[in-house]
Amino acid sequence: MLNRRHIRVKVMQTIYAMHQNASDSMDKEEKFLFQSIENISDLYLIMVSALVELRSGEEAYIERASKKHLATTQERNPNRKFINNKVLLLLEDNNSLSIAMADAKIDNWKQNDDYILILLDAIKQSEVYKKYMESDIESFEEDRDFIAELFTEVVAPNEKLYEYLEDDKLTWIDDIPLVNTLVLKQLKQIKEEGNSFHVPRLYKDADDKDFVRNLFRKTVLNERELAQEFIDKTPNWDTERIAELDNIILKMAICELLKFPSIPAKVTINEYLEIAKEYSTPKSSIFINGILDNLIKDYNANNKLIKTGRGLM
Repeated sequence: MLNRRHIRVKVMQTIYAMHQNASDSMDKEEKFLFQSIENISDLYLIMVSALVELRSGEEAYIERASKKHLATTQERNPNRKFINNKVLLLLEDNNSLSIAMADAKIDNWKQNDDYILILLDAIKQSEVYKKYMESDIESFEEDRDFIAELFTEVVAPNEKLYEYLEDDKLTWIDDIPLVNTLVLKQLKQIKEEGNSFHVPRLYKDADDKDFVRNLFRKTVLNERELAQEFIDKTPNWDTERIAELDNIILKMAICELLKFPSIPAKVTINEYLEIAKEYSTPKSSIFINGILDNLIKDYNANNKLIKTGRGLM
């Protein structure tokens, strides 16, 4: 589920929070870092389970409407295409999802079913839904394409849903795009036969989890040493004139260059430049690129940049 860039962002945000709070408790902040990462799994389960709850919510509504004393003809004979959607039924019966939900004790939509009603209302007003319900085609492919489009156009961008998630956990703000991209990818790839849907692991492997801890610790424990590496290369700047996030990004990048021999220098530079573009000032990536470029030249000239393994030139 996680990629290395998102791991770097999480570490950066934790170090930034440490600076802002003047915290010197590395153990406490490391615990917070890992908790914020583990919460991504909960966010994923909440987003997928929303689709299941939408189907259940609509089914319950149809059932109540049909039993009204003065039910209309349409209420007695409703269009059941949405609640019979094969992808939604597959997700509802999926073992992997059910077990993960139970283990994580995810019951957000049972506690906040008003958001499901808000989403259902938005869905029914959408052209995506109207087009699907009016179609005479009945196939798994159509059901799958509809759910993928519905998720993209209506569910994921819903402002009320976003506000709810933001209020639940502030750390989810940067996780939502990652999770939504993954969910959409899975929806597009889901198949009718076999167990094609599986809840993904949070970390790709043990190395990624170790990377979180090592990057955090090695950066925090060596901040002064890492800062000295680039302060000497910026005679016209002092630490107070460098934006706080730029300062942290530079320390993390230099830490990777010097203390992570298996990570190619080009990968490190590209990753932190992209992070700077997204999270720091408009000119930060140019500033950071200039410093790192000069450092690489200096490290190579002094045999300080030691990289091992394939593709590390």
